[in-house]
Amino acid sequence: MAAGRVEIGFSGGQVVAVRLSDDKVKDLRKSLDKADGWFDLETEDGEVALDLREVVFVRGAPGEHRIGFTG
Repeated sequence: MAAGRVEIGFSGGQVVAVRLSDDKVKDLRKSLDKADGWFDLETEDGEVALDLREVVFVRGAPGEHRIGFTG
């Protein structure tokens, strides 16, 4: 399944951008319903440990940002 860019925001104002498959996004959302302790999230770039009690938003980015010209 294709990976998409997702931003995870925390109560202190920090934002982490990761690339996740649709299945991983669904797993994260299910875990946020409980918001109980830590969650290990497998991303395209490696594992990220999240304190679910501190997450305030999850935002899917529409596409990759590109710099320069395309042909």
